[in-house]
Amino acid sequence: MSLPRRAAQAVAESSVSERVADAQKFFYGPVLQWARRSPLHSDVLGHSLHPVLTDLTLGCWTSVTLLDVLGGPSSRHAATVLTSAGVAVAVPTAVAGAADWAEMTGSERRVGAVHALGTDAATFLFMGSLVARVRGRYSAAAGLGICANAVMVGAGFLGGHLALNRGTARRVRGEG
Repeated sequence: MSLPRRAAQAVAESSVSERVADAQKFFYGPVLQWARRSPLHSDVLGHSLHPVLTDLTLGCWTSVTLLDVLGGPSSRHAATVLTSAGVAVAVPTAVAGAADWAEMTGSERRVGAVHALGTDAATFLFMGSLVARVRGRYSAAAGLGICANAVMVGAGFLGGHLALNRGTARRVRGEG
């Protein structure tokens, strides 16, 4: 078994992941019930809306890091706009993901909880990056953005594992 699959399996079987899932259910309980009834938890696409929204969020944030590393001072305004757009899109992305997660059990629930913890951490890092940008602290902002994207790589791997290997993004009526 490949190293990434072993890592996903370790997360899926971890008692720590179960505690993370329990804590998230406790902390986000009221939001989870609302999210399951929201338009962001729809079967109109035949699959979850969450993966589509992640593409928007990650596209913004990856572009920010490219601008920070390659764009120089003239790209600071664009990087700030993309950071704030990514933070804004992260909200419905998280709600759609939470609605999906609320229906998971067992190992998928545990992997989803660790995925959510990583995406939450990355979102807060990008919020910090946005604050730093507004205050003119572009080096700190870039550093926070790079760290956030590194966290998102791991979180995104777990989300991709759920959606693609475990089929949790499927939402076709009659298929489960």
